[in-house]
Amino acid sequence: MSNGIISNLLSKQVPFIDEAKESIKKAYKEDDRPWVVGYSGGKDSTVVVQLVFEALSEMPKEELHKKVYVISSDTLVETPLIINSINQTLRRIQDEALSRDLPVETHKVKPVFEQSFWVNIIGKGYPSPNQKFRWCTDRLKIDPANQFIMDKVSSFGEVIMVLGVREDESATRGNVIRSHTVEGKTFMRHSTLSNAYVYAPIRSFTLDDVWNYLLNHPSPWGDDNHELHRLYQDSNSGECPLVIDKSIKESAGSCGNSRFGCWVCTVVNEDKALSGFIQSGHDWMKPLLDFRNWLSAIRDDQTRRMKYRMNGHTYFKDVKIVDIDDVPHVLIPKKSGRPKQHIPLDQYTVVPKEELKNYLFTNNIDLSAPQDYKILVTYQEETLDGEMVTKHAQLGLGPFTLEARQEILRKLLEVQKNLKHPDDPHYELISIEELKAIRKIWFKHGDWEDQVPKIFEEIMGYSLDWEIDDRPLFDKEQISDLELLCDQFKVDIKVIKQLISIEKDFSGYKVRRGLMDEIGKALKQDYLHL
Repeated sequence: MSNGIISNLLSKQVPFIDEAKESIKKAYKEDDRPWVVGYSGGKDSTVVVQLVFEALSEMPKEELHKKVYVISSDTLVETPLIINSINQTLRRIQDEALSRDLPVETHKVKPVFEQSFWVNIIGKGYPSPNQKFRWCTDRLKIDPANQFIMDKVSSFGEVIMVLGVREDESATRGNVIRSHTVEGKTFMRHSTLSNAYVYAPIRSFTLDDVWNYLLNHPSPWGDDNHELHRLYQDSNSGECPLVIDKSIKESAGSCGNSRFGCWVCTVVNEDKALSGFIQSGHDWMKPLLDFRNWLSAIRDDQTRRMKYRMNGHTYFKDVKIVDIDDVPHVLIPKKSGRPKQHIPLDQYTVVPKEELKNYLFTNNIDLSAPQDYKILVTYQEETLDGEMVTKHAQLGLGPFTLEARQEILRKLLEVQKNLKHPDDPHYELISIEELKAIRKIWFKHGDWEDQVPKIFEEIMGYSLDWEIDDRPLFDKEQISDLELLCDQFKVDIKVIKQLISIEKDFSGYKVRRGLMDEIGKALKQDYLHL
């Protein structure tokens, strides 16, 4: 923002800000419900926390009758510069609140390790998120924040969420805010959390109002708001809000394109935030961008994805057959960074859908293997005018194969080992707790050779204290014998491994409730009964 804009706004600065603080004081005194203030490290949430802090500081001590919790979301894959800044700010806010005797507490909310980004991708094989399958926001941001809020609800009955949302941020955001507003009421009902309400003290602020306030009012806890302004300029980006509402997840947008967010965000085609930091001199982050680009590029690689979903269900995706120079080709449409492709039909094996099971069995095809078998199924479909037409379809893609997950883990650990973080020589991209969670999942998915400890030691050069209980049940020779037996009797080795893992999980319990259900699920998987 130019100095001209700032000076033009100075005339309305005092009454404008005073009005906002008076509104906050009035709202604070309205009832006994504690406040939970969302802080993302960006400009809007900084304005809200600073205004609340200043308003409380100006109030008589006897009026400070309830807690204000300032919470930040750490997805465990935040852009390193941003999470460092947030950590430092939370410490400063807490220290300054204690020195002023204000009822303010800072907290950082994180996903449970079993739901972290890497445990979902490397452990369970989730494909990296995209616009149509954006599984990350719920697991990494909404659920941890909501858990904190619900804990406070259970303690206090009701809570007020104080958020830095503004109507002029986007048309969609403005419509969402207005749709939840009740005329004459200070607080909006939270659309998905019962007993939670929303207060938006800067809803009418413009972008100029935000920067005018931040650049002309020093931070009460000693942060440099001019540095925040430079951070925005360096990243060529905006901020990633603290999302606590599934109904506004879409309006919040993805955070890799125009906002601060996860360094590994694959929802967007290009990560402008990371690129912006690198262009402004933070060259040490280039390996992160290279890894992020590679992870995005392999997402739809047929050789790295299983051909059925996690629950064993198979599905089919219709493909178009187009003639090019009188030769039929399969059209593979453009998707994110992947260009449109035309592959000659004669490179595929075309199988009638009702004969697929027999074809897979006869040719000993494993749909979880890291191969693109180039199979097209055909089936008949009736059009609206009663005509029967032949359709072609590919087997739909499921999770990353175990081999692909091992490849991703290797590359991630290589980046971690070689990364030169200027302020933190022990900076981790993936935690030990996540590695242990991944190890348990891989074991259930048939990795009886216990690859996680081996890959870690191979890349990092040292070993960790792994839990003995997770060691494999069989050695290599026994696994080889079991594979030969399964091949001889035409039994799927993965199902045998699943059944043995299920039995291991339930062993030792007197009442083994749910055992038969788990065995049933393993035996009823779609791909076994094509």
